[in-house]
Amino acid sequence: MTIKEKQDEIVADFELFGEWMDKYEYIIQLGKDLPLIDPQYKTDDNLIRGCQSKVWMHAEFKEGKIFFTADSDAVITKGLVSLVIRVLSGHTPREIVDAELYFINAIGLSSHLSPTRSNGLLSMVKQIKIYALGYMAKSTQS
Repeated sequence: MTIKEKQDEIVADFELFGEWMDKYEYIIQLGKDLPLIDPQYKTDDNLIRGCQSKVWMHAEFKEGKIFFTADSDAVITKGLVSLVIRVLSGHTPREIVDAELYFINAIGLSSHLSPTRSNGLLSMVKQIKIYALGYMAKSTQS
């Protein structure tokens, strides 16, 4: 599934909910369903800077694609990182770097998150793109 298809799927999922409280509940459930990150990766090196909550993210490069795992100490933040990972994990570094993440605005997250959560979400996306740029640089050196 392409990044665009994954984003369209998320937009369709959120259209099922009329009220924002229902959407928050869905985000919380996504966080609860997020596969656990291996405890060995819950280190300071894997903390995302710019998030008010603690968010750990680990990237693994396999067969030309990057796979992400993450965790957070806050339930809504865990749901937000789950959404970003759902869209970007399992794609090539180039696809990740080039991705325009329109689903964030399309589902209304930009206007319904507090400024600190919005900044945290942007930090998550930025970190994923930094990982992708790093893997792109490594592959051109090989």
